[in-house]
Amino acid sequence: MFVIVTYDVNEKRVNKVRKILKKYLTWVQNSVFEGEITYGKLEKCKRELFSVIEKDEDSVYFYEHSCNERK
Repeated sequence: MFVIVTYDVNEKRVNKVRKILKKYLTWVQNSVFEGEITYGKLEKCKRELFSVIEKDEDSVYFYEHSCNERK
């Protein structure tokens, strides 16, 4: 699947979030990553991110697109 991730996190956690996302996806611009990823790796990425962010202060959005096309 193809995923776009955007985030707005406290500056204290930006480097941790960026480091996690760089393991799985490609940096596009400030606060945006994208790329092909398996469902299992995406779930692992989400677990890592949610262990770092503060839900009351930070936001992370995942836009998932299945790459299965019929021809």
